[in-house]
Amino acid sequence: MAENFGKETSSIYNEETKTAGQPLSDFLMQLEDYTPTVPDAITEHYLHTAGFNAIDPRIIRLVSLAAQKFISEIANDALQHCKTRGANQNTKTKGKDRRYTLTMEDLTPAVAEYGIIVKKPHYFV
Repeated sequence: MAENFGKETSSIYNEETKTAGQPLSDFLMQLEDYTPTVPDAITEHYLHTAGFNAIDPRIIRLVSLAAQKFISEIANDALQHCKTRGANQNTKTKGKDRRYTLTMEDLTPAVAEYGIIVKKPHYFV
């Protein structure tokens, strides 16, 4: 019985190790067909400028996807700043007719949350 017990755990252990990398390999397979918002050529150029040479296009698409997520989070944070700033002001436009414009007033605190400091040049003051 002790021998049978050892065989069962080793077979379970082998099944777990086989499936541990499965989500990552599935994700990499999906990256082959994915077309990111940031084109591969631009990402590859900036990676090359930074000293990173990637042969695998999936790596370039992974970096493009990370950049896209970073940009979308900043844009979403800027939108939230715009909405809170607009809620404090008296607006006559309500409902779906409200259009938002990305301004430096909203972008500056949004990127400051990520450690990026943006200052206006002295000639714009």
